[in-house]
Amino acid sequence: MEFARKRTLWFIISLVVIIPGIISLLLNGLNFGIDFTSGNLVQVEFEQEANVEEIRDTITGSGVTDFIVQESDDNEFIIKTRVISQEQENTMVDALATNIGPLEIMRSEAIGPTIGAELRRAGIISLALALALMVVYITIRFELFFAIAAIIALCHDVLVTVGIFSLLQFEVNAEFIAAVLLVVGYSINATIVIFDRIRENLKKAKKESLEDIINTSVNQTLTRSINTTLTVLFIIVSLLIFGGETIRNFNIVLLVGVLSGFYSSVFLAGPIWLMVRKLKQKKA
Repeated sequence: MEFARKRTLWFIISLVVIIPGIISLLLNGLNFGIDFTSGNLVQVEFEQEANVEEIRDTITGSGVTDFIVQESDDNEFIIKTRVISQEQENTMVDALATNIGPLEIMRSEAIGPTIGAELRRAGIISLALALALMVVYITIRFELFFAIAAIIALCHDVLVTVGIFSLLQFEVNAEFIAAVLLVVGYSINATIVIFDRIRENLKKAKKESLEDIINTSVNQTLTRSINTTLTVLFIIVSLLIFGGETIRNFNIVLLVGVLSGFYSSVFLAGPIWLMVRKLKQKKA
């Protein structure tokens, strides 16, 4: 398959995916969860059968407004509310126990706006630091052109993931940041494998063009890339089906990120390196 000579097509496909997400980010932003804003989260487990509707009715009757109820597992439910006092939370829990049945509080969290802002800042810093360290590592191991191409490919994966979450307004929480960092690690690993093969073929090549070297290198590693990606996807899909509500968004990030990481490593990283290298040669 031609990976380098058809690079315009691959770039257009990426732009078609990324641009709607960027527009959504500008217009709608992200749906930050209480990890990054402020509010309360209570996870309860009932001893007997319960459903979302009767839980909503009971919470409304207890005087709490602006809340979301999510079913997590068998008779386990996650209740997210605006900022409420401990007394209001106790009243809500007592009402649930009285109207629905005995329950056990699995988790109770309250996050203020200051902590939420700090978590957002820490998430951005951790992602920026990871990218910076990767630039240093790839520059030392390969060359600066490879590092630039790798970072652009990683930014592509982050933009795709964040854009889709903005478009669909999925909740963004601390697990989202952790999943994005996992995606960055997975994607850079696949990219380095291809770059390593390009470097080896550069040493062997005599009259081959850079386009041919990229095509040869990607094709030599394509089977490995496909097998690795499919193996990871099987696990993620299994977790999406059987993992429950609490890790659903985490698994969605991994699913989108792994697919985007495969695409950027195979179809984008090499052509981007080629463009950066040619641009430098023209300037020289």
